[in-house]
Parts: sequence; C-alpha cells; structure tokens
Amino acid sequence: MFALIGDVMIPAERHRKILAILKNQQVVSIIELADLLDVSHMTVRRDIDKLEKQGRVSSVSGGVRLTHTIHSELSREMKIMQFSEQKEQIGKLAVDRITANSTIYLDAGTTSLEIAHQLSGRDDLVIITNDFSIATFLMAHTLSDIYHTGGKADRDNQSAVGSKVADFLLNVNIDVAFISTSSWSLKGLSTPNEDKIIVKRAIARSSKFLYLVSDSSKYGKIASFHALNIDKIDAVITDSALPDSAKLELEEKGLEVLCIHAL
Repeated sequence: MFALIGDVMIPAERHRKILAILKNQQVVSIIELADLLDVSHMTVRRDIDKLEKQGRVSSVSGGVRLTHTIHSELSREMKIMQFSEQKEQIGKLAVDRITANSTIYLDAGTTSLEIAHQLSGRDDLVIITNDFSIATFLMAHTLSDIYHTGGKADRDNQSAVGSKVADFLLNVNIDVAFISTSSWSLKGLSTPNEDKIIVKRAIARSSKFLYLVSDSSKYGKIASFHALNIDKIDAVITDSALPDSAKLELEEKGLEVLCIHAL
C-alpha cells in the first residue's frame, strides 16, 4: 500500500514504487512510469534523478534500469577481449590531451594500456603507473622516464594496490592522471576491491587534472566499496553509448564529457 497525501503519492513512496517496478522489468521508459504513477514526465525525471544520484538506478537509452551490482572484477584476460575498439579510440583521444613534458599517471587497466600503446616513441614525459603490464610495455617502446609505484601485487589485474601505492602517489606532482574503474555512476566510482580505494583517492589528491577513462558499459554499475565522488573527476572520456541524460548531468556538475565516435 503506497502512502498518499490527498490523491498524490509522496516522493518517497514514488521512489519505492519505481524500484519495485524495475525489479520486474529490465528497462522502463519515462512515459510508462508517468502513466503507472499518474504523474507528469517532469516529476518522473526528478524522481529518477534523485535515485540516480543515490546510485540505485541508471539512465539508459529509452528509459531507466536498476543499477547493476558487481561483486568481483573480470580477469585481465577477459577485459582485454571486451570493447577493444572502444578502448583503442579512447586511448587515442586521451593522448591528444597530453601536452609536451608532462608528468602523467596511468591507472591500472586495459583502457590505460591502450593509452600506453599510443605513447610509443614519446621521450618527453614522466609516466607513473601501478600497472605491471603498462610498465613493461613502456620500457620497450618509449624513452620517457617510467616510474612504477610498487606495492601489494594484485595477480588477477597485474597491478599494485594498497597503502604503499598511495604513499608513492602522495609524494609526486601529477599534471594529468587517467583513472580507470570497473563501475561508476553519477554518484562516483566504486570497486569490489577494498585495496583500490586508497589508490583512487591518492590519485585525485596528487593530480592537477583527472580524467576518467571508461567505456560506457561500466556506467550504471556499482560495487561494494565507494572509491571516489564524481565531483573529484575533471573530465570523462567514454563512447557515444553513454546515455544523453548522464552526459547532461555530468556537464551540469562541471565535468567535461568527451565521447569517441560510434563504432
């Protein structure tokens, strides 16, 4: 039974009903929700905006769905095979934003590895990373200075995590950092790996400018641990499948959103 004031359902009850509807349907359109709740489209959009900021739902093309919860990350081998063309294009766009003689940070991940691929031949940068595969590639393909953070080894993702990584990052001055994630929303970045939280936050503190590099498949997902508020990010580099509503909301929050062309 949903609580009413007069003939009008109060916002908290509308929110509960929206969540209940979404449990039974994968995607629900704004029009359908407006009809089911007997309210205006504008009211539904306000309700969805509040739920999205709480990380409970996410906008998709044509409507809204429940936020997808992840409990573990895919292995690196699996990640490399997914959205490879998008990652390559994101890497090219990211490198275009790196000015000469910069100190940059490449966060662990297969999208960051694509950025490293695009840096082949550069000799003017200081490149910092916690990713073993990225460091190995760069040592063979660039004359830029390379620093690995060290730290506790994450075998599945071939990277270093934990407090030793954070300690290193807090003692360097980074011009531009490219941060990766397995899951993000309008609320921010999350991770199923608690050891990554301190790393993400240290990156944000040490960087003058912070890019989130992520294909759109990771948007609308949430993991157990909140790592970083979205307002700590300066810009997002993603693909054109990111919902327009999410792009608009990010821009309203002051983030620059750069989308590669559809593939």
